[in-house]
Amino acid sequence: MRAILEIQKQLLPDLMEQLKKRYTVLHHIHVSRVVGRRTLATSLNMTERVLRGEVEFLKSQGLLEVESFGMSVSESGVRLLEQLEPMIRELFGLSELEEQIRKAFKVKQVTVVPGDSDTSPSAKKELGRAGASALRKLVQEASVIAVTGGSTMAEVANHVQPSASLKASLFVPARGGLGEGVELQANTIASIMAKKSGGQYRLLHVPDHLGEEAYLSLIQDPNIQEILSVIRRTQIVVHGIGEAMAMAKRRKLDAETVSRLRQDGALAEAYGYYFDKQGNVIHKMTTAGLRLEDLENTRVIAVAGGKSKGESIAAVLKYGREQVLVTDEAAARETLKYI
Repeated sequence: MRAILEIQKQLLPDLMEQLKKRYTVLHHIHVSRVVGRRTLATSLNMTERVLRGEVEFLKSQGLLEVESFGMSVSESGVRLLEQLEPMIRELFGLSELEEQIRKAFKVKQVTVVPGDSDTSPSAKKELGRAGASALRKLVQEASVIAVTGGSTMAEVANHVQPSASLKASLFVPARGGLGEGVELQANTIASIMAKKSGGQYRLLHVPDHLGEEAYLSLIQDPNIQEILSVIRRTQIVVHGIGEAMAMAKRRKLDAETVSRLRQDGALAEAYGYYFDKQGNVIHKMTTAGLRLEDLENTRVIAVAGGKSKGESIAAVLKYGREQVLVTDEAAARETLKYI
């Protein structure tokens, strides 16, 4: 396929550009489910006049359904998107990016979606869809699935769909709450994933950041001990990756700790641990929840995107626990700079 695409690029470059444009329009509508023309034009950075022509063509081919409340992709359109995906991955160079990251960081499976989640809401939605798809494929039997919080994980939760193995699974938060908006907390995301998939869930009602004395007191509680024992039997973890300083601010770490993180070269945060550019753990939170030692026999899916996350993603991958990475094109290209 790659050889054929290279020939087409040379002989019919305009056709390739038209294919990419129409695929992008159709794909964005599919990810959005229902969207208005003006909103779509803004998202794609395209004039409404140009978009109108593409929409009319796609509608004439039976690929779009246009109603007064917005546009959606028809069943024929969904099938076409599925058939086009392998070709599009080659056309956009995503397959090559996936292979480069797999080899460089020794990750078993890598999925790269188009775009930059930092600047494109539709790219972030596609990241969530791909993350949910990776989870569905990985879960082959009843499992305990731990999830972290954050906006990317919330997008993954929005795209989870039922399957026999997910229905038999138990979703749990990997750690306590950050004290931010409830919709982004791990408890909420675990419950949404369970409801969307038909599975069960358990919650951990403790703050994420605890002092040593508070931590020792809380883990004596029988109810906390029981849910922690479930969390530490996790078989699959789905987590995001944060920039170290941004996460330190969200976690409201004291000035002394933040200063130490800077001095030690902290670049990334995942499940309450901070990593430097070599992938070494340089700081861990005193908190109830999943610990690194609990990941020894656990399958780990990391979902993170945006150019700004590239160096952070590289740092976490160097630690070497992730079997699956789902990211976007901008983050993938940036990550490869830090091999």
